[in-house]
Amino acid sequence: MTEETTETTTAKVPETTFADLGLSQELLDAITKKGYVTPSAIQAWVIPLLLNGDKDIIGQAATGTGKTAAFGLPLLDRLDSSKNHTQSIIMTPTRELAIQISDELKSFATQKRFNTCLLYGGQSYNTEIAALRRKPHIVIGTPGRIKDHLAKKRLDISQIDYFILDEADEMLNVWFKEEIDIIMQTTPEKKKVLLFSATMPREILNIAKKYMGDYDIVAVKNKTLTNSNITQKYYSVDNHHKFEALCRVIETEKEDKFYWIIFCQRKCDVDDVASKLIAKGFKAVWIHWDIDQRQRERTLNRFKKGEVKILVATDVAARWIDVPDLSHVVNYALPDNPETYTHRIGRTGRAGKDGIAISFVGRQDRRKLFYIENIIKRKIDKHDLPSVEKMIELKKERALAKTRAFIEAGELEDYHDMAKELLTLWSAEDVVASVLKKLYKNEFNKSNYRDIGSFGWASQGMANGEVRIFIARWREASISTDSELKDFITSQSGIDSSKATQIKVLDKFSYMNLPEKEATLIMQHFKKENASRPVVVKAKENTRSSSSGGWYRSGWRSSGGYRGGNSGGGWYRWGNSGGWSRGGYRGWNSGGGSRSGGGYRGNSSRSSSGGSTSGGGYKGRR
Repeated sequence: MTEETTETTTAKVPETTFADLGLSQELLDAITKKGYVTPSAIQAWVIPLLLNGDKDIIGQAATGTGKTAAFGLPLLDRLDSSKNHTQSIIMTPTRELAIQISDELKSFATQKRFNTCLLYGGQSYNTEIAALRRKPHIVIGTPGRIKDHLAKKRLDISQIDYFILDEADEMLNVWFKEEIDIIMQTTPEKKKVLLFSATMPREILNIAKKYMGDYDIVAVKNKTLTNSNITQKYYSVDNHHKFEALCRVIETEKEDKFYWIIFCQRKCDVDDVASKLIAKGFKAVWIHWDIDQRQRERTLNRFKKGEVKILVATDVAARWIDVPDLSHVVNYALPDNPETYTHRIGRTGRAGKDGIAISFVGRQDRRKLFYIENIIKRKIDKHDLPSVEKMIELKKERALAKTRAFIEAGELEDYHDMAKELLTLWSAEDVVASVLKKLYKNEFNKSNYRDIGSFGWASQGMANGEVRIFIARWREASISTDSELKDFITSQSGIDSSKATQIKVLDKFSYMNLPEKEATLIMQHFKKENASRPVVVKAKENTRSSSSGGWYRSGWRSSGGYRGGNSGGGWYRWGNSGGWSRGGYRGWNSGGGSRSGGGYRGNSSRSSSGGSTSGGGYKGRR
């Protein structure tokens, strides 16, 4: 492959219609028949590139933005139905997505007839072999099954014109890279490669370098990452109370809006939560990657039909389950990144309907929560779990409502004689109470519940909830006022520092106090910028600003870091006496690095005086 040249397009939606994109009239008629009016951003950019361009394409856009039509429509226009060989292969990580793509392509039926073939694990080999004998123009499938047919010489993709990898990031997450490599090797060098993904991890760009020539990148960035119809809230719950908290939330939500997906991080958690829900009397089903393909299909069909209203799942389900009336999404555990969070909660609040996203946040999840809020540009409201008293009250109200409905429905004649006999023996209150106890057991008994409540997060900073941060910017480096320091922090990190207090701009370094959330996000940013020497770090206690250093003994002196102050450290002198003498990276001269302090010693010629001496770090070349 040739060395790639990347043209990045941050896709603002062009003011256009499908008729402006260069599609054939036949396809435009099919699009109109489906009710499509205006192309989405990914469609408006990708369709002309695929129809008219010569480069490969990497497309990045969120789930549900029309990626299938973005590559499917121009693909249908460019394929030649008169040729009797496979011209395009589309790979997906799951059977569900493969079927979804196949159905979408078939929905754009025109007079040009194309044979398509679905290949995925769990389907009959005989069905697939028969379809492959018809020389399908388009093959859609999962990597494992495609590789299997290639090995048995049943599938020939040596003449394909288009290789499409959909949900590429998820494909890499589930360890399909080896299969992708094998399949790629059986394709011709001259073909058009398209990678579509909701996120853009480094592994995708590595695939691009290995298999793609010149390519365009179309990256659609939505300003609003989460649907405004979705109410987002969280409960602060310790891990060992999560299941009880889940039951309490389920039992107190309105029954007329009850259609839930509960997301867990691990397969073992899915099994555990689902089995406990069933034991508690809830109708629940569950799926994850280790469940047999056919069983997963049956489970999803039951859930989609509404036969069961609770699905417990790992993220394998996040991108392909489309249930229009889904009322709730629960993050039993917060995901590791904001994109997964938005994919999960995007299952609800569709087609203009309202949805609710609930997250259980443990003590260790505070930084995840801050990061998610910062990326989605939206505050997630904290709610208190329903109290035991409130939950019992709601259960009693529902029991009364059900009883009223039974009475109003009539058809009680078969029970009247028995009721009269019971009332001659006991009081009406005792008779009704015994029936209720049989039906509801201990559900109205307060002692049957633990008062788990919500914990309050203790600040990891000061008593007032602020965190003091140390900044390696100072008066002698052109920052001389409080406002200049705040402007520097805000411009570099994108985090508002207007709430900063107790600001000190000193000769060799600076300090400020910030609310814990802002301080955490700022430190995360600078840590990403330079993990070994972040410009902003958390200040230690007992700081002082005398000539002996900024974090003297509590900062980075004997334990490593910015010592600050006079000739003994800080950023003072980058020469014979060192850069961060006794505190960090000392320089590249003969005096050594952070001897007696830790850090990178540098290019010293004296093995006894620096490097990792007395608790130091990396010594460097001797």
